[in-house]
Amino acid sequence: MKILYLMRHAKSSWSFDDLSDEQRPLNDRGRDDAPRMGQALAQRDTHIDLLLASTAVRSLTTAALVAKEIGYPHEKIQVRPEIYHADLQTLLRVVRESPDEADSVLLVGHNNTITDLANHLMESPLSEEMPTASIVCLHFQTEHWADVDRSNAEFYFFDCPRNAE
Repeated sequence: MKILYLMRHAKSSWSFDDLSDEQRPLNDRGRDDAPRMGQALAQRDTHIDLLLASTAVRSLTTAALVAKEIGYPHEKIQVRPEIYHADLQTLLRVVRESPDEADSVLLVGHNNTITDLANHLMESPLSEEMPTASIVCLHFQTEHWADVDRSNAEFYFFDCPRNAE
């Protein structure tokens, strides 16, 4: 079985006009929500074998704050440039190219694509766009990431910061 956690990065700041979109940091709420969601994962006894994040500062910071809460080594976070501005097929390819030695993968990405991927893989789509710092967890009845598909997916949970308060 493979377990996929899809996380939208935490709330970012729009206060810095001189920064590019990729350089935008988390705002105060984002810096609170990311570790809160990491704690929520830790309470579920979550074990992550591979943590993937885009090159965007907000995604990397979210990943680092979550990693700290779940005991995932910061230096093992894999930065994947193709996650930033990915379309659905690119994000699906990133998941399907994950090494089979990793039974559980946490991918920290961006909307709308992270919601699109969750909905693409679930039999019943989410009724809303994934809020910032939210997580969808899916289990797949397969031993190979290359075979991940809606047909072998089972929705496990959807969680967001407002539930973890």
